[in-house]
Amino acid sequence: MAARPSIATDLADLKTAAAACTRCPLYKNATQVVVGEGPVPASLVLVGEQPGDKEDLAGRPFVGPAGTILDRALEQAGIERESVYLTNAVKHFKNEPRGKRRLHKRPNQYEVSRCRWWLDMELALAQPRYIVALGATAAWALTGAHTKIGEKHGQHLSFGGTAGTVTMHPSAILRMKDSVTRERAFDELVTDLAGARRAAAQ
Repeated sequence: MAARPSIATDLADLKTAAAACTRCPLYKNATQVVVGEGPVPASLVLVGEQPGDKEDLAGRPFVGPAGTILDRALEQAGIERESVYLTNAVKHFKNEPRGKRRLHKRPNQYEVSRCRWWLDMELALAQPRYIVALGATAAWALTGAHTKIGEKHGQHLSFGGTAGTVTMHPSAILRMKDSVTRERAFDELVTDLAGARRAAAQ
């Protein structure tokens, strides 16, 4: 069993400790750990599922196709990316090699629960006023319960005593085949983010 890392006192300490993480098997097939980025503390924190292929290679969250969607949504919601702390529920890219490609695989509950250790430290450092869970995996990581995004998105919830909401993950919008459906989902994401911005400012 890996040694329990000391509590990080700042983001640099957390990144150093997380780089040696072997708390679950995902580190074996990932290029590197991908910890969140942004101001600490931060009034608004966004939590996604896990790094994708681009994030795994770059070592930064939300720099791939889903990140492009998120950047557009943040801009339309009146939020500067640099003003929020962006992270994921799971810090290593879970993938299945398929030829030269690495296909995304959703992390399971064990992997999410093992990585909650790092998410808790990030939230302790960020001290957010408001948290946005991007997708069902992030919502489960924050609540320990399954959440139907379509029913709960935009509603004010509590994540361990911190106010927050759930909304669709940008990657889900990318997977929609119909352009009308994609545009509607994107507009809902913008609306939810704008509501989070207002809540975090209160």
